[in-house]
Amino acid sequence: MTSSPATESAVRPESSDSSDDPAVGAPRHRGPLLLGLLLLGGAALAALLVRSDVADPPFQTLDERWLVWMGGPHEGLYAAAASALNWFGGPFGAVVPLGLLALLLLRGRRVSAGLLLLAFFGGNMLVVQGLKHLVDRPRPANPLVRVDHGSFPSGHAATAALLVVVVGALLVPVARRRLWWAAGAVFTLAMMWSRTWLHAHWLSDTVAGAAAGAGAGLLVWWLLMPALARERARLGARRGRSADRVG
Repeated sequence: MTSSPATESAVRPESSDSSDDPAVGAPRHRGPLLLGLLLLGGAALAALLVRSDVADPPFQTLDERWLVWMGGPHEGLYAAAASALNWFGGPFGAVVPLGLLALLLLRGRRVSAGLLLLAFFGGNMLVVQGLKHLVDRPRPANPLVRVDHGSFPSGHAATAALLVVVVGALLVPVARRRLWWAAGAVFTLAMMWSRTWLHAHWLSDTVAGAAAGAGAGLLVWWLLMPALARERARLGARRGRSADRVG
C-alpha cells in the first residue's frame, strides 16, 4: 500500500538545523529580566530623588545617622577588613574580571566572554558613571581613602554586585546557585559596609550602587541566555566527541 504525501510528511523526521542543536529556541527565563528591571528602576528613582536636592535628599537624615554609627574607632580588624575591600574594589577589582575573561577565552567560551565584557562595560561605564555625572552628589566629609568625584552611586558596591551575578551566571552550576547567591549577598553587604565605614559614601549610595550593578548584570544575562544555551550545548557535544575518540 502506498503512503500518501501527507502521511509521509507527518512521520518524516525534521531535517532542519534546529534538530541538531537542542539549545535552539531555548527560552529566556523572565526572573532575571524582571529583577534586573526592578533593581535598575530603583537605582534610577533614587538618583532622581538625590538630584532634586543633592545637599538634602529625602533620606539624608538616615544617611547621616548611619554615618554617625560608622564613626569608629577606625583601627584594628575592622580597619584591615575595610582596607582589603577598598583594595579589592580598586586596582585588584580589575584583575579579577580580566583573569575570568582569559579563562573563558582559553576554554573557548566566547559568548560567555562577551557577556562578561558587556556586563562590566555596560554596568560600570554606562550605568554607574552615567548616574554619577547625572547626580554629582557631594561625598561625606573627610573620607579615609582616596575618592573621585560624585558620591552617588557607589562604584565599589556596584562592581561587587555585578561580579556576583556574572560569576554565578557563568561558572556556578544551577544546583549550587542558591548557596552562591547567599554568599554573594554577604560579600556585597560587606563591601557596602566598608564604603560607609571609610566615609567614602553615604548609605544610600551603596544601596543604589549594589542595585545598579546587580540589575545591569541580570539584564545582560537575560539578553544572552539563548546564546549561552547554544554555547553550552556546543561545548557539551565537543566534549562528548572527545570522550568517544579517547574511548
